[in-house]
Amino acid sequence: MNIQFKKGVLELCVLAQLRRKDCYGYELVAEISKNISISEGTIYPLLRRLKNDGYVTTYLQESQEGPPRKYYKLTSEGKTMKDELTDEWLTFVERVNHFLEGANNE
Repeated sequence: MNIQFKKGVLELCVLAQLRRKDCYGYELVAEISKNISISEGTIYPLLRRLKNDGYVTTYLQESQEGPPRKYYKLTSEGKTMKDELTDEWLTFVERVNHFLEGANNE
């Protein structure tokens, strides 16, 4: 998949996954990678920005497999942002699809 496409939707994917449940970084990468190929190096700067913007908070939780894990949790502002981005995305996709359909008819 085109890297620019991924960059544009990764924030929405992270917010959508965190709307489902709190996750730690590697878990987010694993879940999103089921549909879009991403790396840990891509996700952590985004998570840091989302935290700085007030869209997520973090907390530590003990792990049976090693040290405590840092979990990310959506804030109410993050839920609002996720809803806004979802609306923007759906409108954008609809308009691009409409444009592409017109190009296919020529």
